Amino acid sequence: MGKKYIYVNLKRFDIPKESGGINAMAPVEKWGSHIVENIVDELKRYPKDNYEFAVFFPEAHLISAVASNGESSNLHIGCQSVYRDDVTEGGNFGAFTTNRTAKSMKAMGVTSTIIGHCEERNDKKGILKIAGVDDMSSVNILLNQEIIAAQKAGLKVLYCIGETSEEQPRWKEVLKEQVEIGLKNVDKDQIVIAYEPVWAIGPGKTPPGAEYISEISSFIKEVSGNMPVVYGGGLKSDNAAMLASIDSIDGGLIALTRFTGDIGFYPDEYLEILSLYTK
Repeated sequence: MGKKYIYVNLKRFDIPKESGGINAMAPVEKWGSHIVENIVDELKRYPKDNYEFAVFFPEAHLISAVASNGESSNLHIGCQSVYRDDVTEGGNFGAFTTNRTAKSMKAMGVTSTIIGHCEERNDKKGILKIAGVDDMSSVNILLNQEIIAAQKAGLKVLYCIGETSEEQPRWKEVLKEQVEIGLKNVDKDQIVIAYEPVWAIGPGKTPPGAEYISEISSFIKEVSGNMPVVYGGGLKSDNAAMLASIDSIDGGLIALTRFTGDIGFYPDEYLEILSLYTK
C-alpha cells in the first residue's frame, strides 16, 4: 500500500448557528483547539510513513489549533491558501494588508496549505470577469504563483483541480491545463493533488462512481508524472470503502461529517470515517 493522505477543509464551519452558520460543536474561541484536541491522540496510531493528515482552518483558529497540536503529533495544521507574494530580505517587509502570506503562516506554526479549491477558483474567476478577462488560464497562473510562494516558505501543498458542468465535455483538456500551468516550476515532491468533481458537489447532485473517479485519477497521474491524487469531492462514511478500493486514489478530502440533522464537522465522526477508509 502506498502512502495515504487524509485532509480536512473546514471552510467557514466556525460560524455559530445563531448567526446562520452550522457550528454547534464549540464556542468560536475554542473551536480550533477543540477539534485538534479531540483527534490528535487517535491519529498517532496511524504510522507516519503510511499516512499523512492535515486540517485546513479558517485563519482565526490557526493559533489555538497549532498550540493544541503538540510536537509529537503527525497532524499538519494548514491554512486556506496563501498570497502570491511575500516579504523579502532587503525588500518588502510586510506591506500586504488583507493578504495572508505564506511566511506569516509558517511563522504561526502552519505546515500545510490548500490551494486552488473550487471556491477559491470561483473567487478568482469572478474578479477576472469583472476586469473583463475571459481567459481562465489566468486563474491557473495565479494559483501557480501561490504554490511557489507556499513552497518558498516551506509549506506542503494540497493543490485542487476539477471541472465544472460546462467544462465536463472537455475534462481532459481542462484538467491537463490545471496541472501543467498550476504546477509549473514547483517541487512536485511536496504537493498532493485533490480532484474535485465540481459539477457533482452540492445538495441534490449525484456524485461520480468508482469507475469515473478511477478514470479521472489515472489520467491525472499520467499528466502529472504519477503524483499522489486524493478525492476532493468529499470523503465521508458512505463512500469511504469505495474510495479505498480505487488503486489510483491515495486518500481524500473531508469537509462535513454530518449532512442531516445538526449538520457540521464532528471529531468523533471524522475518526469513524478514517476507520472505515483504512480498514
